[in-house]
Amino acid sequence: MEVLNLLNPYRPGAGHTPPYLAGREQEIGNFVKLLDQQIIIKNCILTGLRGVGKTVLLDEFKNVAINEGWLWTSNEISESVSLTEERLCYRIMADLSIVTSGISIKKIREEPVGFTGKETEIDIPLNFRNIEDLFDEAAGLESDKLKYILEYAWDQIKRNMPQVKGLIFAYDEAQSLYDDTKNKTFALTMLLDVFQSIQRKKIPFMLLLSGLPTIQSRLVESRTYTERMFTILFLHKLSDDASRLAILKPIERENCPIQFNKDSIDLITHKSGGYPYFIQFLCKETFDIFLQQNSAGQELTVPIDSIMIKLDDDFFAGRWGILTDRQRELLSVIAHLESCEEEFTVQEIVTESKKYEITAFSNSQVNQMLSSLIVTGLIFKNRFGKYSFAVPQLNEFILRQNIAISKL
Repeated sequence: MEVLNLLNPYRPGAGHTPPYLAGREQEIGNFVKLLDQQIIIKNCILTGLRGVGKTVLLDEFKNVAINEGWLWTSNEISESVSLTEERLCYRIMADLSIVTSGISIKKIREEPVGFTGKETEIDIPLNFRNIEDLFDEAAGLESDKLKYILEYAWDQIKRNMPQVKGLIFAYDEAQSLYDDTKNKTFALTMLLDVFQSIQRKKIPFMLLLSGLPTIQSRLVESRTYTERMFTILFLHKLSDDASRLAILKPIERENCPIQFNKDSIDLITHKSGGYPYFIQFLCKETFDIFLQQNSAGQELTVPIDSIMIKLDDDFFAGRWGILTDRQRELLSVIAHLESCEEEFTVQEIVTESKKYEITAFSNSQVNQMLSSLIVTGLIFKNRFGKYSFAVPQLNEFILRQNIAISKL
């Protein structure tokens, strides 16, 4: 085998399933417990920072659910879905039709015969077009119509697929769901009310929402009872042991002649911070470099500084590039806080900003700018009114940029 022709086993693309899913056994076990519910009391929120592997784990949950006898339908939520309650209804109906389109239902069709109509019974698929017709014919508000559709669909699923335990509606990027009080549209509230209503009727339709941690505060703002309605699975970074497995297993499975030594493994573990995306990225780059070094008869070494520059361009630069100079100054102040990797307050930022040769920030300025940075997906606010970076290791990236911010 020519070493240069070896296929790189690492996959750092957004949402790409890694060759080995490490360190998520507890979350999978907790999800299995939710699948054992006879009556759906708890739904699921899967949350965490960007790059922590939410989308990948969502795919694993799908495999687990199907193996446990559940149906699964999923999609990615965009902000346009929240513009009106009707749009959200059509999103859910479209996703529902994916699992019901193979089911036939009876419909009466009237055919003209002379001056009198003759009624005939025909079979039609429960696809999106026919679900839409049922929705239009139903009485009441959008929420009433959607409840009717979901109840009708479960009746048909149960009749045609009696072995099925239930149906999971899984939505990624669910932090995009919101209530717009200004325009009096309440898509998120409607979603929660509809699922709570049908679950009280013992219909086993489970809601699985995946997204950034801002999803929790939005749900509580919409309906305070959501804390009792969901089990929250917060994905943290991997332990050192799990990180090493994520590094080693892909090349062990391929019986690869290129190996990472202990120093390389320790370096990648440290620099990745335990975040799955970073592990995959650093491993992919290191593997490619090792191939070239091996072919040239060189000692295998990891040019980590060069790889980190490439990571900055690939993962951070796009988000950083859309910021104003003043926003960058604010983030630079935050990056110098001792607690920046955990959580921080407005007052801590204001106090820290007075230590540097920049125009200090006022409380109102910080509040306003943090709200803007939440929209960009760089910051999130937790339920206790404190803030955190929504992007892992953003503080380290900022410090690497050598922003013109120095102490007085």
